[in-house]
Amino acid sequence: MRLAVALAAVLVGNLLAAAVSSEAGAQPSTFRFQTPSMNIGCLYSAATNQPSYLRCDILSGLKPAPTRRCELDWTGFTMSPNRRAAATCAGDTVYDRTARMFVYAFTWRRGGFTCTVRRVGLRCNNTTGHGFFLSRTRSYTF
Repeated sequence: MRLAVALAAVLVGNLLAAAVSSEAGAQPSTFRFQTPSMNIGCLYSAATNQPSYLRCDILSGLKPAPTRRCELDWTGFTMSPNRRAAATCAGDTVYDRTARMFVYAFTWRRGGFTCTVRRVGLRCNNTTGHGFFLSRTRSYTF
């Protein structure tokens, strides 16, 4: 009987450890970067069983600002690997001054996204060719 109880305890412990391990594996894999102007910051996120996305915020604001109503602030653009980009209305920002800074002319690729940093601004696109452009003077989706 003691052996059966001990084996049951080990089995339950292993099941709990597996559950905790799989929950930990579901945590998002994220990567942040910023442009040399320190005006644009991006967050790439990919979680298990969740669609990945790319969000880039511009501290100087979208120009022109979207005409749709936003209760908070128009911070930048967000897109998935296979859909059009959309303006982000948020009360926070993904900009992180400690994020990795890419040099001008650098191209970053991950999870179906490609972003190129240039002196004129940041251009990002996805696998379907949709994307966005951000700079101090103008911003748009395509």
